Amino acid sequence: AKAPVKVHYCGYADYYDEWVGADRLRSKLLRPGGAEAAKPVDKDKAKKKSAKKERTPTEFDPYLQNRVNAVTLTQYIITSSKGDKQLAMLMNAIQHASKVVSNSIEKAGPAGLYGLAGNANATGDDVKKLDIIADDIWVECLKRSGVCGLLVSEEQETAIVIEDESLRGPFCVAFDPLDGSSNIDCNVSVGSIFSVYRRQSPADKACTQADILRPGTEIIVAGYCMYGAATELVITYGKGVFRFALDTSIGEFLYVEHMKIPQDGGKKIYSCNEGNLHSWDQPIKDFVKDCKSSGYAARYVGSMVSDVHRTLLYGGVFVYPADKKSKKGKLRVLYEGYPMAMITEQAGGMASTGMFLGKIGRILEVVPEHIHDRCPIIMGGERDVSKVLKLYA
Repeated sequence: AKAPVKVHYCGYADYYDEWVGADRLRSKLLRPGGAEAAKPVDKDKAKKKSAKKERTPTEFDPYLQNRVNAVTLTQYIITSSKGDKQLAMLMNAIQHASKVVSNSIEKAGPAGLYGLAGNANATGDDVKKLDIIADDIWVECLKRSGVCGLLVSEEQETAIVIEDESLRGPFCVAFDPLDGSSNIDCNVSVGSIFSVYRRQSPADKACTQADILRPGTEIIVAGYCMYGAATELVITYGKGVFRFALDTSIGEFLYVEHMKIPQDGGKKIYSCNEGNLHSWDQPIKDFVKDCKSSGYAARYVGSMVSDVHRTLLYGGVFVYPADKKSKKGKLRVLYEGYPMAMITEQAGGMASTGMFLGKIGRILEVVPEHIHDRCPIIMGGERDVSKVLKLYA
């Protein structure tokens, strides 16, 4: 016959930091302090004791608290999309593309990715190696999201139509995968810009270019990601502008602030490429002359994302007008003019074309003729944009 099995019940005693037998666990006299520990506890003394043991705050607390308590971009996307799962999928694909591009730029030097690729893009600009990499990243991320029907990239001659019904969705996205890439080799801030439309054509058929060749007033989401000293993503759903910064140690964009252009116009800054001054129309020349004589500072990076980002934060005006060589200006409507104009207006500023096609109007009301169409740009605080427009009167 088998010997009877003896069962021993044990429990974990945190005051010993070990597992002990049930008898020992039950015995108050065997706890630390012996009989003293079994005495009734004076609650007032215990409170005073615990107060003494409270941790002393340090200078690192705000930093730690921000990382733990800050709203992440993922959380913001879920709440702001208001149950629209497809829109949430799209925005998560965009934030993922931004992270991958940021990482590629960070490693570009050691990986030998600086320099020209040896060809020109759809709009005639010289293509850098990182232009091609950033374009591949954005296209793949958006395609794989399964919610896009049509994509327009600065680097692609024609629109990318998603034919596969199982991978097709309701959104049309126009984007510049790497704005300001002419500066990339000298480590100047660059960025990605995007705008999102909801398709109008029947869902059971492939999208057409008519789904995206619409005024900017019909855009449902716009934004940009800036790759500089920090990687920042700025987005608007048409109800305010929100700024997030990438914490690379945890791989998350964290909320920074609700962006607003200073109400008084902010700092007196004008931003333009004065090398083209001789080709501009007279009102723009007069405005630049007036800025120089009235204490304005000139600030120009040559990357639209960087120049507009500074204008949103500090105030002033960003100008890229038409000239004798480029009758419609140089910046593209769908993936540069529209998204930046929407962001500027939502931040409390103005975004105008100046005198364009015989009239002065909002950038968002321009109707593009083709996917790489262009328009002049005058955007920033109301104080300075109004000054420019008055000179056309």
